[in-house]
Amino acid sequence: MCGRFAVTTDPALLAEKIHAIDEATAVAGETSGPNYNVAPTATIATVVSRHDEPEDTPTRRVRLMRWGLVPPWVKAAPDGTPENKGPLLINARAEKLTSSPAFRASAKSKRCLVPMDGYYEWKPNPDTPAGKKSRKTPFYMYRSDGELLFTAGLWSVWRPEKDASSLLTCTIITTDAVGELAEIHDRMPLVVGERDWDRWLDPDEPAAAELLAAPPDISGIAMREVSTLVNSVRNNGPELIEPAEPDNQPVGLF
Repeated sequence: MCGRFAVTTDPALLAEKIHAIDEATAVAGETSGPNYNVAPTATIATVVSRHDEPEDTPTRRVRLMRWGLVPPWVKAAPDGTPENKGPLLINARAEKLTSSPAFRASAKSKRCLVPMDGYYEWKPNPDTPAGKKSRKTPFYMYRSDGELLFTAGLWSVWRPEKDASSLLTCTIITTDAVGELAEIHDRMPLVVGERDWDRWLDPDEPAAAELLAAPPDISGIAMREVSTLVNSVRNNGPELIEPAEPDNQPVGLF
């Protein structure tokens, strides 16, 4: 699972870094600041590859989307927003993309990358007495070289009715965790290496089965215990990703 992450790179700088068209800054009206505690339903920067014309070469674009995929067939509520009758689709299991009604249409041609500085997972405390709610310990997973992680995702276009304004939403794909990361949580985001970006994003080809099925490459990914401040979405700042100090941990946040 991936339910919280950190991203500090401005969308315009991200577009420049990966040689993409910046479609995010114009939509936002202004650049957004760092977010060390990105939570579901937040608006995030994603990377897609799209055509300008049907026969031209698709190009990378940085676009803003709401985290939590809304399939195009979801009905509109009376207020014009998507009906919410099930869990928020913030994650999609790699092994079910082509069979799940919620994801298979997006898996064909609407795949994206979700860049992040790192993501959080919570490890249950094995010493919790029977019958007691486990107090979990947060960990932060990140690239040890300081570069961004680019995780695989899907996206969708939803409209309350034909010709209405569209809502772009996305989900992060997860796979079985391996190595030390599996000791924290049994799932992890599917990380896509730079050499596979364009292959993953290609809107004219189906999702490469081997990218979805291969064990994740976690070389260069580090992790550290962090403060339980991250447990609350109200907290947001660089202190959330700093190494935890045992004598300075807030209590009662989880």
